[in-house]
Amino acid sequence: MIPAAPSNSYELLEALDLHTVLGGNHVLRGVSLTVRAGETVGLLGRNGMGKTTLLRTLIGLARARSGQVRFRGRDCTAVRTDRIVRLGIGYVPEGRAIFPTLTVRENLVMAARPRLDGQRPWTLERVLNLFPRLTQRLGHGGQQLSGGEQQMLAIGRALMTNPELLILDEATEGLAPLIVREIWQIISQLRAGLMAAIVVDRNFRSVLAHTDRCVVLQKGQAVLSGTSTELAGRESELTALLGV
Repeated sequence: MIPAAPSNSYELLEALDLHTVLGGNHVLRGVSLTVRAGETVGLLGRNGMGKTTLLRTLIGLARARSGQVRFRGRDCTAVRTDRIVRLGIGYVPEGRAIFPTLTVRENLVMAARPRLDGQRPWTLERVLNLFPRLTQRLGHGGQQLSGGEQQMLAIGRALMTNPELLILDEATEGLAPLIVREIWQIISQLRAGLMAAIVVDRNFRSVLAHTDRCVVLQKGQAVLSGTSTELAGRESELTALLGV
C-alpha cells in the first residue's frame, strides 16, 4: 500500500489566485493550487483548459499577470526560471525536450546538482536502478531512443537535479501500453518514497489511482477538486468535465 503524505507535512508549493495572459488570451483565471511535502497532486482537464500554462506559470516560463507563486514559503512569482528550479523543482515537459545529440549518460550527468542543503539523494546509480532500460542505453544518443525510453530519460534527468517537487506534464502521452504501465510504476515508486509531485495525464483513472488529490481545470479555472478517492466516486461528473 502506498503511504499518504505525512499528516505533518508543510505546504511546499502554493499558487494563489493566478491570472496568466498569453498572446492576448486570458488563459488562467484565478487558479489556486497547493502541494504539500510528500504529496502527489493530479491536474486534469481537456486540451486547452490551461494545464500546461499553469505548470509553466509555476516555474516562471509564463508570467502571471496577477496572483502569487510561493515555494517553501518564498515568493517566486517574479523570479527567473533557473532560480526557481534550483530551489528544488524538477520539470518534465510535454514532449520531453531531451538533448538528441547527447548520450543518455551525458543527458543525465549534465543535469546533476545537489539540493540547497548540499545533499544528493539522487545519484546516477540510483537513477539507473530506477530505470534499468537506460543502463543498457548509456552510450546511445537521445535521438536513438524510443519514445518510452526518452520519457524515462526525461524523468531521470529531472531526478538528477535532486528536486523536492517533480512536475510531469503529459506523463504517458503517445507511449505504448507496456511502457505506460512502466511509467505509472515509476510514479508509484516515487510516491511511495514521498516525493512531492504534480502529474498531468489524459487517463484520469490512472491519475486518480496514483495521486493523493486532484484538481480539474475548465477554461482556466479550477472547477473541481478533492481527494483522489473522493473524485473516483464521481466518475460521471469527471467524464462530463473531461469529455471522455
